[in-house]
Amino acid sequence: MPLVPSVRALLLDGDRLVLFRRTVPGRELYWSVPGGHVEPGDASLEHTLRRELMEELGATVSDVTPLVTLNCVRHGGLKIQHVYGCRLVSMDLALRSGPEFSDPAKGLYEVVLLPLVPTEITALNLIPPELGPYLADTVTRLPELIG
Repeated sequence: MPLVPSVRALLLDGDRLVLFRRTVPGRELYWSVPGGHVEPGDASLEHTLRRELMEELGATVSDVTPLVTLNCVRHGGLKIQHVYGCRLVSMDLALRSGPEFSDPAKGLYEVVLLPLVPTEITALNLIPPELGPYLADTVTRLPELIG
């Protein structure tokens, strides 16, 4: 049975990629790109993406571009991840909201800007792991693929 689909943002801030360095109690350090689950009130996948970017980063974006859809096999079924590229217009971390920022058990969401270099990507424990090979292969071309 398919799980609730998610969206992910390959978000560019100039010539750098915006990622989260995730430190969660009892779990190995990992990295992720912004995004999250589609909710019943979301009008579209792009709406979900913009909502999640505001919640997680206080961010507004431009040039939202569909890039790839990943099929991620999980214990509960198939998780569809819609990956978009976009450019950062503004970010205000004081606007972050949601349970991930009020519950210490959710760990830390440290914002990191990474250069667009494949070896930088392959060195990371990236979640979802299916995103790693795609991102390593396209990271240098992201500026031309977006918008």
